[in-house]
Amino acid sequence: MSLFKDMLQSGESLFRDTVFLSYDFQPKILYGRESEQQRFAVAIRPLLQNHNGRNLFVYGAPGIGKTTACKHVLRELEETTDDVMPIYVNCWKENTTYKIFHRICLDLGYKFIQNKKTPELFQLLKQKVNKQSVVFIFDEIDKLEDTDFLYTILEDIYRKSLFLITNYRDSYSQMDERIRSRLNPEFLFFRAYNETETAAILKQRREYAFVPGVWDEDAFKEIVEKAVEAKDIRVGLYLMREAGNLAEDTSTRRIAMEHVAGATKKASEFHIKPTETLEDDLQFILEIVKNNSGKKIGEVYTEYQKTGGEMSYKSFQRRILKLRDGKFIHTKKTQGIDGNSTLLNYSTEKKLSDF
Repeated sequence: MSLFKDMLQSGESLFRDTVFLSYDFQPKILYGRESEQQRFAVAIRPLLQNHNGRNLFVYGAPGIGKTTACKHVLRELEETTDDVMPIYVNCWKENTTYKIFHRICLDLGYKFIQNKKTPELFQLLKQKVNKQSVVFIFDEIDKLEDTDFLYTILEDIYRKSLFLITNYRDSYSQMDERIRSRLNPEFLFFRAYNETETAAILKQRREYAFVPGVWDEDAFKEIVEKAVEAKDIRVGLYLMREAGNLAEDTSTRRIAMEHVAGATKKASEFHIKPTETLEDDLQFILEIVKNNSGKKIGEVYTEYQKTGGEMSYKSFQRRILKLRDGKFIHTKKTQGIDGNSTLLNYSTEKKLSDF
């Protein structure tokens, strides 16, 4: 009997390339979203004929392929033609009209624009994009502080399609009526992946990311179940990466149930986006929630004010939703003698084993 045959040797790894476990990785083949990709393509098609394109309002739960499917279509568009310019903006950070126009101008190649005002930025943008057709993709629109840029684009850009992506259907009803009447979008709903689809997607990533034969099948099935229960592919990617790391830490050649269990216990570190990418005000509020985990949102807002916070309660609520969607915190609706309220818990309070 050899005590060491199942141990990794110096220089050995269970991983081929961890980039395939990244939430932002774009696989060449996107499983289970063929009809949705066709809807994107049909909306863009009039632009190829020098007509105005269709607008789409895209919604569905987090982590089910909305952004990935859209980017797949854009990549194929860029490989097919130079006649349609794709412009992608994530509204998680670019959440005001000024920031959005500034980001687009940077992406269009403009320099030395830091002192430009919002109307000046739009004029730069307009000069360039009105020379051809353009498809705008505004992702995570529920994080926007204002939507004035939509009205401006709808009014002053000639040949365009707008794709608005969000987790929430009611983001549309919250828009200004002037924008809704001009946008007049088709609605595209992304359903959650079922178990078969989830397994196929995670298996594809496993083949790319790991050395063949390192996974115990029962351990992999456990990860699939966690991702299905959470209705979020990113949960599966996180668990795969962490289980692999835990196996490597013990120099084990096989990723087993014990490693998945260990990864599940590390759920406090599972954030869709790293905390360092958060804006200062979000990091400040996250720290307040961390220090007051388990309290009602109104009580946490009071603590926020006591420590120097100046934003309104409504703006504070929007920041809380943003932190929740990134899985930095979780929320729970409660009913009591004083009416309905929302409890806030820092993410360490929520385990993947609770799904």
